[in-house]
Order: sequence, then C-alpha cells, then structure tokens
Amino acid sequence: MHLSQALGIINITAPEQIQTLSDLLPLDIIQQAFSLTDTVTLRKRKFPLESMVWLVMGMAIYNGRPLSHIVNLMDIVDRTVRPFTAPSSVIQRRKILGEDAIKVLFQLTQQQWNLEAKHPRWHGLPLLGVDGVVWRTQDTPQNAAAFSKSSNQHWKATYPQVRMVCQMELSSHLITASTFDSFATNEMHLAARLAAETADDSITLFDKGFYSLGLLNHWQNAGKNRHWLLPLKKNTQYEVIRKLGRKDMLVTLKTSPQARRQWEGLPEEMTARLIIRKIDGKERSILTSLTDAMRYPGADVSELYQHRWEIELGYREAKQGLLGNRWTLRSKLP
Repeated sequence: MHLSQALGIINITAPEQIQTLSDLLPLDIIQQAFSLTDTVTLRKRKFPLESMVWLVMGMAIYNGRPLSHIVNLMDIVDRTVRPFTAPSSVIQRRKILGEDAIKVLFQLTQQQWNLEAKHPRWHGLPLLGVDGVVWRTQDTPQNAAAFSKSSNQHWKATYPQVRMVCQMELSSHLITASTFDSFATNEMHLAARLAAETADDSITLFDKGFYSLGLLNHWQNAGKNRHWLLPLKKNTQYEVIRKLGRKDMLVTLKTSPQARRQWEGLPEEMTARLIIRKIDGKERSILTSLTDAMRYPGADVSELYQHRWEIELGYREAKQGLLGNRWTLRSKLP
C-alpha cells in the first residue's frame, strides 16, 4: 500500500461524539497540568482556574469576538452558578494562571490525542514534519521589544513578527511540539529545540531550507532511531561509499569547521543515504538517515517526501480556521 492510500485510513472506528469542550479537555488533565507546574488553585474563588483554562481555549476558538461574548458563548459560570461576565476579573485570573500550566497542558493533550488517533505508520514509524511559519503581532511597545521586524535596505516592516517552528503528525495535522522566538532567530536553531520532544523510532520530513548537517546530526543523536529526510541542497559535495541500487547509494558528507564550532558533537564526516529519482518529470535528490535498504526500499523512500506538503495544509487550516484569514495575532503582549 502506498503512503498516499494509508493517509486516508486514519480512524478504523468512528470517534466518540464530542458534546462539550470538557470532552476534549477533561478536568483531570487540567488538574494534572496544575500539579506538574505547582499552580495553586484556591477552592473558595468564585472563578476557578479550571474554568480559566477552558476560557483560554475559547479565546483561541472565538478569537475574533470580545471577551464578554466568549464567556457568554461558552456558558461559563462561577462557583455560585451565576454567569461570570466581568472582563476585568477574567484578565486578572488569566495573569494568575500564567503560561507554564498551559504549556504542560498542551503536552498532555497532544500526547493523549495522538495516542487515541490511530495514525497510520510508514514502515512502522510515525510520520512527522517540521517547518516554520511567521506570524504578525500587534504593533505594541512590548511586542516590539520582544520580537524584531523584518527589513532590508529599502524598507522596514510595520509590525513585529514572531518566527515559529512546529512539528506536526502529518496524517492528522496534529501539532506535537512547537517553539517560537524573534523573527531574527534562525529557523534551524528553533528546529533543534524540538529534537528533545521528538518520539523515538520516528521519521521527520524537513524542507530543503532546513539543510544543515549540524541540525541533522543533532536530530539523529537526540534519541533512538530518530530518522530524518529532506532534499539534497544544490551543489552539495559528497563521496559515494557504495551503491545500494540504481541511483541509490550510501554517501559521506564533510562538515565545515564553522559548523563544528556551532554544533557541539558534530563529526568531521556524516554518513547518509542518497536516492535520486524522477518525480513529476524532474530529477530529485533525497537525502535521509534511512540507510537500511532492505527495511526501507528506495522506491518507498523517494515517494515519501511528497507528503511533507501535509504540514503546509495544517498551517493553512490554522490560518484560515483559527485565525479566520486575519493577518495579525490578537495579543498585545508577548
């Protein structure tokens, strides 16, 4: 079966009916996130932090509406079972909630959702993709101080911009990890931060813009059997060790002294597999850590890369669905 067929078979059984947000985000997971981050919840508060978490989710779903409307839409009530519609109090409780609990909650939910999704696998490996995206933020002094603006010799962008790199499970478009920083931060260094959160025994597809032997070596050695695949950068020099098949070979690539200073533990040479195939009438060179030709046939490997486009579709869903095609993020603070 080709991967393109397998990607269409995601759920063997029908998913359970989702009636409320609490079905997707159970209270016990929220409380687990609180306990892992030492977030203190006061039982006597009229507006508990658990409700604040659900409200944060609502702010993402209904991000184009005022806060008071979101509270009413979600039927959020206080401990006296009265509608809670005081925006000033909500903002205060949001500050108390902080960021750490939401970060841990993201990790817990993505782990559970990915476990329950019954994703198809490629030769037994979860199929992941990594790519970057740039978001425009509100032009406030706080955002301008935290994030830079793109510029060249002729102009400078009006808005501060955030550079974000995400890892996505490609069959479902579920984001498994993400990191962000100033627009001036290099995408490859952001991607390196995701290596620690990547599952063992997996394959990650990168775009050609992420070609860096330092990054690839770091990714491969951050865990067990963490494979990678991406197009070979044009004019890259390599030496053939031995042939594995027709236009399928093991190669060595030399690393530069500059790269070795930048990436700790990077050796002078790296071994990888190079597969050259004609795709859509053009000759494509694919470089990968999948060096076992018996376990990973060349035809399957060369067909694999075209599915990296799934992460672009996932980004499109976020931009069109969550953001409603708006260009600028809502928050006025970093």
